[in-house]
Amino acid sequence: MMDHQPARKRLCVLKFGSSVLETEGDYAAVANECYRHVREGEKVVAVVSALAGETDALLNQGMRVGGEQPLLLARVARTGELHSAALLALALGQIGVRATTLDPHEMGLVAQGDPLDSTLTGLDADAVLAKLADHDVLVVPGFTAGHSDHGVVTLGRGGTDLTAVFFAARLDAHRVRLIKDVDGVYDQDPARNPLAERFAQLSYADAARVSAGLIQEKAIRAAETHGVLIEVAAMGSAEETTIADLPLVKSLPLQRAKLRVALLGCGTVGAGVMTYLLKRPDLFLLNKVLVRSPDRRDNPSLYTDSLAEAMAGEVDIVVETMGGAHEYADALCDALRSGIHVVTANKAVVAAHYDALHANAAKGNAKLLYSGAVGGGAPVLEAVARLAQDPGIVALEGVVNGTVNFLLARLANGWSFEKALTKAQELGFAEADPTSDVEGHDAAYKLSLLVRDAMGVAVSAEDIPKDSLGTVTAESILAALARGQVLKQVSRARLLADGKVETSVRIESLPASHPLAKVTNTENSVLITAADGRVHEVHGHGAGRWPTAASVMADIMDLQRAAPCQRAAPTAGSGVVPLRMTA
Repeated sequence: MMDHQPARKRLCVLKFGSSVLETEGDYAAVANECYRHVREGEKVVAVVSALAGETDALLNQGMRVGGEQPLLLARVARTGELHSAALLALALGQIGVRATTLDPHEMGLVAQGDPLDSTLTGLDADAVLAKLADHDVLVVPGFTAGHSDHGVVTLGRGGTDLTAVFFAARLDAHRVRLIKDVDGVYDQDPARNPLAERFAQLSYADAARVSAGLIQEKAIRAAETHGVLIEVAAMGSAEETTIADLPLVKSLPLQRAKLRVALLGCGTVGAGVMTYLLKRPDLFLLNKVLVRSPDRRDNPSLYTDSLAEAMAGEVDIVVETMGGAHEYADALCDALRSGIHVVTANKAVVAAHYDALHANAAKGNAKLLYSGAVGGGAPVLEAVARLAQDPGIVALEGVVNGTVNFLLARLANGWSFEKALTKAQELGFAEADPTSDVEGHDAAYKLSLLVRDAMGVAVSAEDIPKDSLGTVTAESILAALARGQVLKQVSRARLLADGKVETSVRIESLPASHPLAKVTNTENSVLITAADGRVHEVHGHGAGRWPTAASVMADIMDLQRAAPCQRAAPTAGSGVVPLRMTA
């Protein structure tokens, strides 16, 4: 790897209150919302409340046990926030996002004032940024802080809004996004009045006047003082109300139609995607799912072995997770040519039919998205797409096969190959036939896609030199360990002066200090060297159901947000002009 200064990512603060964290099951959806921003190239500080009703329950319990003792009640009430932050970090880890959490004392978060209604005054920004250097998301409790006299305090109703703004100001974040149960600030409660009008943007003063009960006023005043831009939005929303030094402007909310999805495959990844889709009946209609043996499923009526039946009706999106390089290539090309979007995690079919798939997508004005095909939960292709345009990419090196990385780690710990492979299969990291992983074909497919998207050069996966995991011996592992090194399967691509690309997938012995040497178990990591010399690292879990399913679902949600829609009809006399269609 060339010795260049790593690039620093933008920082966004997201706030999730109890209106979106109502039950334990909501942590998965919130994790996916955080992942959306990671895919866009941002580091994230996620400020969370306790689950709905939990803080009140804790305060009531404290009152029943000990009566009105504010200093001790604050200690009781804060536990809900700490619990919630840890749970969200766990949910993020499940989908492959590098996430952690810090308690207030670990990041110097302090406040002054009443024990149950204090105001934040201090934060160790260096400690937070140091933690973010090794993680993509830092989850922090939003209702509690330390206190020089009292030890522990809470921040009053709506305290998570204030915490989010405070973090943004101290960390120089480019925005705070407050995720609510509504898609912006309205002039009336839209749950009570369907004709309520939404604000596209507001000044701080106007926001304080019209958002009572939705945004803590102290948070708005703090944002004004420090010049922090606030966005108020719903989960997965394509729109928001922006609060800054802006004139008041109203806009009509979008009315979106449900998208019909044809899901081809319900194995390790497909089952995860199906779970996500069924949780959003407000956004998606799911056809019968294509599988090879419907009669072996728990509920056969949900499945079919007929491609025609799986594709029945006016399908908007085809999601393909069946695997194989050729079996469904024609079906995907036909769908794209007909204007149906395609999302796939199948790197083999995209690599083998790259030109045909993209040509048919262009003919049908459809999107072909395959983020899950490379990196699983690591948003490698998104980073490549951004950097390929400006300033350009000259080199790639990475660990892109989580299964092989898992196997090498176990071999280094003295496991036999058979024992390591059996464990990987039990955990869902390895297929029943592991040949593609073990022989380097999987990594070669992924590298072929990366080179096409990064450098615009066609390199067949079959032409990429590759090492088999079978070349690794106990002696080679011990020799590497004795040198203070580790064995990794490293995929490399380098743009040459004549426009050609040099590629390889090799088992390499890396110094322990090398960034790729630190990639553990099923993690993936890719170092992208841009034409300006800066190195961009993309990291995440690359194997298993949930990391890949989350990546596929993120592609689906991108299509949902970009789907044609229309504005709600304006109310008589409102003076609001409908905006243009969103494509």
